[in-house]
Amino acid sequence: MLFGRNPVFKVSLKKTSLKKVPLKVTTTSFCLLSCLGAGQSWAQESPADSNSLATLEVTAPRLSRELYATPAAVTTLDREAIAQGQQRTRLDEALVRVPGIFLQNRDNFAQGQRIAIRGFGARAPFGVRGITVMVDGIPYTLPDGQAQLDAIDLDSAERIEVIRGPSSVLYGNAAGGVIDVTTADGRDNPGSSVRTEVGSDGYRKAVVQTGGAQGDWSHHVSLSALNVDGYREQSSTEKYLLNAKLRRELGSDRALTAIINLLDNPRSEDAGGITREIVRNDPQGTVDSAFYSPTRLDSRQSVDQQLLGLQYEDLSAGPGEFYLKGFVAQRDFEQQLPYVGDSRIGYQRDYLGASAEYHHEITLASLPLNYIAGVDVARQDDERFRNAVNGQGVVGEQLAEETQTATSAGVFAQGDLALSEQVTLSLGARFDRVELEIDDRYLADEGGDQSGEQTFNEWSGSAGLSYRYRPQHQAYINTGTAFETPTFSEFANPAGGGFNPSVSPQKAWNREVGLRGYIEPLAMDYDLALFSVRVRDELVPYDDGGRTFYQNAGDTDRDGIELALGWQVPSQWRLNSALTLARYEFDQFATPTESFAGNRIPGLPEQTWVNQLTWQGLDERFATLETQYVGDVVADNANETEVDSYWLVNLRVGDGWQLGSDTRLNAYVGVRNLFDEEHYANVRLNGTYGRFYEPAPGRSVYGGLEVRF
Repeated sequence: MLFGRNPVFKVSLKKTSLKKVPLKVTTTSFCLLSCLGAGQSWAQESPADSNSLATLEVTAPRLSRELYATPAAVTTLDREAIAQGQQRTRLDEALVRVPGIFLQNRDNFAQGQRIAIRGFGARAPFGVRGITVMVDGIPYTLPDGQAQLDAIDLDSAERIEVIRGPSSVLYGNAAGGVIDVTTADGRDNPGSSVRTEVGSDGYRKAVVQTGGAQGDWSHHVSLSALNVDGYREQSSTEKYLLNAKLRRELGSDRALTAIINLLDNPRSEDAGGITREIVRNDPQGTVDSAFYSPTRLDSRQSVDQQLLGLQYEDLSAGPGEFYLKGFVAQRDFEQQLPYVGDSRIGYQRDYLGASAEYHHEITLASLPLNYIAGVDVARQDDERFRNAVNGQGVVGEQLAEETQTATSAGVFAQGDLALSEQVTLSLGARFDRVELEIDDRYLADEGGDQSGEQTFNEWSGSAGLSYRYRPQHQAYINTGTAFETPTFSEFANPAGGGFNPSVSPQKAWNREVGLRGYIEPLAMDYDLALFSVRVRDELVPYDDGGRTFYQNAGDTDRDGIELALGWQVPSQWRLNSALTLARYEFDQFATPTESFAGNRIPGLPEQTWVNQLTWQGLDERFATLETQYVGDVVADNANETEVDSYWLVNLRVGDGWQLGSDTRLNAYVGVRNLFDEEHYANVRLNGTYGRFYEPAPGRSVYGGLEVRF
């Protein structure tokens, strides 16, 4: 954030060839209007006067807008927020300062991080549900609605943007929001670097990067190697990642970009959940029983993935702008789950897709209309298998073999109509067709051929109104609908193979009001959002014999307030704060034997509060003190198992030295959980036999050295 002048913020929801200026942006809502509106000496220029002010560009996917004409909760994190003193192994390091987001499972690489936005996504025991994940314009969210995060290269990430709330109009099958990551292409940060890190629990990481531009060509290549022994038994990880971009300018307005992403994760172990008694006696251990023994079964996963993307942009395609993107990916996956039985699973996946977008600005009844129209198509083919495993970890007979195919196609349009210099009306609509098909080739079970298919035709709509009542202050209101199909994993049939006939998509209706702005005399930016979401046919997990299955749980309510503040105190100090107060509960949910109406949705804290106080000295000298409060959660639908709230304190410090005209050395040290607070890295929902808990490490330390040249 630039202070001491009046910046004009602009959210560019598309890729642009302009040089990016880092900007921290967060979202607000309607609640603090009266208290913020009184007694402040705010800038009084008219919107027309702002044309002479500096324009700060940020980017997020698709529609191009000024921030103060955007009727949505949008948060942008720049490279400093992502990288300064951070390990960059997990998304929670950067996203923790975004209100409305809750992340779990930092330490179990086999299960992956669980990310929830306004409560959407919390149900997933592994992977990401209900949230669209985009990386460099490529959807990491599959046509069936699930996403993996293990191939995201945070070491080369330049920007992360989050849209909170249903975004199906622009992205399709997702109810919770969007996480969009943009990596470097070599134009803005040329040069090379070598970085190495070590830390507690056998943490080791090495990163080599190089990039630059010459003539019409630019490139960036990042290669990283990660090894972690892990805090608990059976929790080590070995992972290698390559992310590369090659860009060719085809004149002043056209460009072609190739993207390569390669992931080799030969081993990520799963220590599994344990009971509260084991937590007290041996928090670093695992369960050892005839049925459930992660160590004896060697529960783990291995992943090998390759992705290639190609993107074309033409900024003078007739009167508008045209973007064409395509990608193809292959993923080989195998996992041993931590129980005896049908616990060896795997698949070989082919995933491909394409999108085309056209951006244009026209005049409608003498009013400027900025719109986007486009189409998305994608297809995934999974060759899946499942085998039995005995108590000694010996793989036995095959229990399932099937091909799962998901195809999605969507057409969408959204436009912003400027009713005046201060008021903007936004409308959007989208139609999606999602086809899920299972070809069952294992016919020896009792069910025989359980092939089948499901087709969903879904409409999504959105409407918003933005009022820029002062040059650097905005109020907005929006509403939108979204849908979320069950993934193939969530369609799993407790009675055998094929589709579970009792599971259907969930639908969401979101209402939101917000405020955002910049108070110049205080050098403070604020962002407040008040949201209310109603969900029909909520998908809820339950445990049956160690496996997780899903059912539709009637209706749920999500209501809350999200507040983000940024305050540049003197010139060297900055305070960032993110507060979430929410209520997530079942409105209607009953089984043949129990009623859960009025209960909390498990796995979600209803209060979180994060504060970061940063001192920035000369050059790259810095210190950041971070506090995190996470409220209590319940671990089951009946709300009988409660997990206490906790506070965490983290500290990061670093410095840099110029070693020569083109060489620089940076060093940093971080301490996570400074006061050794006992808490859980993950809570497994509706766990069998009380195995809800995955203990988090106590105090842990890491340090790194980086040479840039």
